[in-house]
Parts: sequence; structure tokens; C-alpha cells
Amino acid sequence: MIFDSIVFLFRFLPAFIICYFLAPGVMKKIVLLAGSLVFYAWGEPVYCVLLLFTILADYLCGLLMDRFRRMKRVFIVFGAAVNLGILLAFVYGGELMTLAGSLTGAELPAWQFPLPLGLPFYTLRTLSYLINVYRGEVKSCRNLLDYGVYISMFPYLIGGPVTDYRDMQEQLASPKVTIANISEGLKRLCFGLGKKVLLADRLGELWMEISHAELTGISTASAWLGMIAFALQMYFTFSGFSDMAIGLAKIIGFTLPENFNYPYISASVSEFFSKWFISLTDWLKNYFYTPLAGKKKPLVRRVLAILLAGAFMSIWYGTGVTVLVGCVWLAFWFMLEQVLLQDVLQGFVRPVGMLYTALVMMIGLVFVGTETLPETLQYLKLMAGFGKLIDRQAFFLCKEYLFVLVLGASACTPLYSDVATKLKTSGTGRGIALYRLGEKVIPPVILLLSIAGIAGGTYHPFLFFGL
Repeated sequence: MIFDSIVFLFRFLPAFIICYFLAPGVMKKIVLLAGSLVFYAWGEPVYCVLLLFTILADYLCGLLMDRFRRMKRVFIVFGAAVNLGILLAFVYGGELMTLAGSLTGAELPAWQFPLPLGLPFYTLRTLSYLINVYRGEVKSCRNLLDYGVYISMFPYLIGGPVTDYRDMQEQLASPKVTIANISEGLKRLCFGLGKKVLLADRLGELWMEISHAELTGISTASAWLGMIAFALQMYFTFSGFSDMAIGLAKIIGFTLPENFNYPYISASVSEFFSKWFISLTDWLKNYFYTPLAGKKKPLVRRVLAILLAGAFMSIWYGTGVTVLVGCVWLAFWFMLEQVLLQDVLQGFVRPVGMLYTALVMMIGLVFVGTETLPETLQYLKLMAGFGKLIDRQAFFLCKEYLFVLVLGASACTPLYSDVATKLKTSGTGRGIALYRLGEKVIPPVILLLSIAGIAGGTYHPFLFFGL
């Protein structure tokens, strides 16, 4: 089940909200855990068993680390091996079986198991919990219900933000359900749904028209148009689901971290990663990069740690070799900025830095958006001008999708947020009245348009880990 579906919006969510708000005291958490399991099991019931196994195994590992401190290294290694083993088996199981067959000459059975929805995200939460307990930063969770809710809470179960147990501990003990939080959460849910359905899905249609065409027949202009559409689709899909998660959590009394901060106006790759999927970047920094290469470690180790972090990050954007190469490409430029280019970039005027960042990101996204390396190289050649510069298709598609392209490009900037802030703080009756009118009218209009888009549309992709 995903948020932008009729089943979720008109069946699951109303039923869950009624049960949740009628439940007294601790029963709220029981309803939340049960609802989250139903949400997860809706499409793939068998993987619910895997989720429950992970919750129980890590809960026990945490207790054992606290109880037997001298053996905590054994338990952290066991817990990490179980979690990473499951993740890597599903992500790279097919490739490993193929490689093993080619090396041994044996006819091995094909890997037929699709990646369980949300597995990469709840794996991050379980790993951060185990590491926090191992480091002594938190006590192990004694309440299995609280830990189960922390891992499986449906607002962030399948797409983030990535939450840290240290930040959720107090909220799990006492969620704050207030009228103000419910109102704010509903508005955030509407805006997130609009990002996904009205912008991401529409831009995805443009990308599909171009990417599914014969590459030798498209022009440079069409290739760039397609990649711009794909970049915007990626942003509005990921940030839309994050907004919906934050809004849903707010409604039931939980505050989640922000996940995006207008990354497409960044003037460096380093700035981009500080604004794109912020919770994932923070997780990689705290639990992957820093242990491998702290500030006092040799330069070689720091460089290697950045590249390995890029490779590890690829798990959240797909399972193919091209995705891996694309993420390592971005990590390479991040590494260059940290080691060599920081002073150079500071000397540029901001528009030049933004142009450089956009070029690096676009090339990286070509790897993510294509399926094979030959296809990637062909697409990059087209973007570089090897072929027709422009054709009728580019004019036609640009005209057909002009409105959504302009709306999407402007929504990637703080333009609308700045206008709302100026109206709210204008101090004039007209400005404040316009702000209040927009606050009350815009979210329900977006909701109605989104529902119409879901009901009438056929293209509703879910881009997390290649789905």
C-alpha cells in the first residue's frame, strides 16, 4: 500500500484514524502497531513476517548488549550481520547468483524474490538503534511495543524520513496529539500528495515518452528535456512522500525531521547533499562515514570512506549497476570538493556554482534513470550534442508539458514559501487576509485535484529503490 492510492486515502486512513483517536492511553500504540502491520502486509503479506523477525531479533540484541556489556561486540556484529545480510541478499541476490553461476559454470536457480517495500529504510533504523545501544548513547528499549512502533510506524515505514531512536524515544513514550498538530499535519499531507500526483506523476509521463523512445531517434533538446523532467520527478516523488510522512505522523502526535530543503538551488555538490534526503545523508555521516574516516584519519581513508558511502547510498535509488555508478559519480565530486575544490567554489559567484552543480547532478541522474551502461553512454552522447540538436518532438513535448515544467521548476525554489511568509508578516490587513485565505483554500483544492488525478490517471510510479 502506498499513500497516493484510493485504498489508502479512502479505506485504510479513515478506518485507522477513527480507531486511533477512539483508543485510550496505551491502546493508541497498539492500534498504531497493528495498523502499520496491516498497511505493510496489504500488498506482500509474507514480508510482514520478515519485518516482525527483524523487530524481535534487534530488540533482543539490544537487551543482550545492555545485559552483557563485555560481549556487546558479539551482539552488535550479529545484529548488523543479520540486518545487512537480509538487505544485501534482496538488493544484490540476483547479481550474486548470476556471478556465482558464471564463475563455477553451474546452473543456479534464478533469484525470484523482489525487494520488500521499505526494507532499506527500516534497516537503517534498526542499525542506528543497535549502534546507539552499543555506543552507550541510549539504553536498550525495554518495551517491545515501543520498539515495534519505532521500526514499523506506517508514515515513514516505506520511504522515510530516516528517524533516529534517540530522537524518537520521548515521543514514543508520549505522543502529542493536539488540534494544532492535526491541522498542520493535514495541510502537509495535502501538499505532499499534490507534489507526487500533480507534479511528479505528470513529469514522469514526459520522461517516459522520451526514455522509451529509440535513443538514436531523439535530439539533444529532447534528451535534455527528458533529463530535466526526470530530475524534477525524482525530487517531487521523494519530497512528496516525505511531506506526506511528516504530515501523517503529525496527525497522530509525532514530529519527524525535515528531509528536503530546496536542493536544486545548491551551488555545490556538498551543499546539495546537505539539502537532499537530509535524514539519509545524516545517517551515512553518523554511522558510516565518520566511523570509517574521522577528521584525524589519513586522507586516503577519508576519500575511500566517501566513495564507499556513495556506493552504499545507491541501495536507496535502485538495484542496477548503473545506479551504483551514478551514486559513486556523485560521491566522487563530493570528495573532490572536500579535498580540492572547496576554496575554488567559494570564489565563484553563486549562479556559476549552481550551474556546475546542476551539470554534475544531471550526469549522475542519467545513470540512475537508464538501465544499462551502453544506454547511459548513448544518452550522455545525445546530451553532449552528438546527433540532431533539435527536432519536432522537442517542440511538441515542450509545448504540451510547458505548464507543469514551469510550475515544477518554480516549486523547486523558495518562491511560494517566501510569498506566503511575506503575506503573513506584512502587517497589513490585505496581506494577512490573503495569507489566511490561501491557507484555508489551497490545501483542499490540492487534495481534490490530487484525488481526481489518482482516480483518472494510470501512471503512479513509486521511485524508491527502483520501484
